[in-house]
Amino acid sequence: MAGSGASPHSPHSPGSPLARAEPFVWLTARVLEQRRFAHHFLGKDADAVEAALAAYQGDDGGYGYALEPDLRGPVSQPLHTAHALRVLDSVGRLGGRLVERVCRYLTGVSTKDGALPVLHPSQRGYPAAPFVPVLDDPPSALLATGPVVGLLHRNQVWHAWLFRATDFCWAAVDALEMSHPYEVEAAVAFLDGAADRSRAEAAADRLGRLVREQRLAVLDPARLAEFPISPGYAPGEHHFPHDYARVPQSLARRWFTDEEMKRSLDHLEAEQREDGGWPVRWRAWAPGTALECRPMVTIEALRTLRAYGRFIG
Repeated sequence: MAGSGASPHSPHSPGSPLARAEPFVWLTARVLEQRRFAHHFLGKDADAVEAALAAYQGDDGGYGYALEPDLRGPVSQPLHTAHALRVLDSVGRLGGRLVERVCRYLTGVSTKDGALPVLHPSQRGYPAAPFVPVLDDPPSALLATGPVVGLLHRNQVWHAWLFRATDFCWAAVDALEMSHPYEVEAAVAFLDGAADRSRAEAAADRLGRLVREQRLAVLDPARLAEFPISPGYAPGEHHFPHDYARVPQSLARRWFTDEEMKRSLDHLEAEQREDGGWPVRWRAWAPGTALECRPMVTIEALRTLRAYGRFIG
């Protein structure tokens, strides 16, 4: 069975979440996720991650080729590009001429607000998840812009594109009243990297109250049925404290008590499947996309568990 134990070459303790996940990654993951796993958990060099990621970059400086599996086709998209920046940040390579090219791409696809749409119209004609509609004149979205701006600020990247995009993010975060979990995650990604730390802390405090009031986080997995699923989400597409606070240093960690966070991490650890991988909770619309997403979700689950000290490796 794929998840029956660690590779004979693995340095990890048999039966640990990491040892159980490793065969799953080698069996199912794309080259990029295999390289990421090797870097994060086997001590391999980041150069191989960068090389694997380069295959997804287009001539325009953005990223495409289904890097984000729910969007197919070769065209660059903001969501693909945000994914690429997260990968580069995770291996300490978010800077230099590569990021200058990315920022030129971001400038070219921005709306009149200077921010990013979720989906650029160039996606039309290529397969995409039905929950990401292609619009001729898409609006700016915190969902697409917040994570990109936060990562660039955190890595001290300075580019003209950031000025208006940052203003858009502050205005969007300040305006949030009724929200949904993925928009909150995007807001957290922005606030965690924002240069104005006192303003970010105040905004995060308000957002945390919103999350608790609207019950956007499952605070007790044993009472899962008592927490609503946001409209339009898939059955079982709940969000938990660890989805917002992926590392202890996140401003979102303050939203939850130690006991709530412990229950959330216990639930995350228990979600590991028999094959060693973690499940995808959002709506699966094509068999291939679900297969590609599971190794990605698995790597992020492992990184979160390690960040909270659940294992060493």
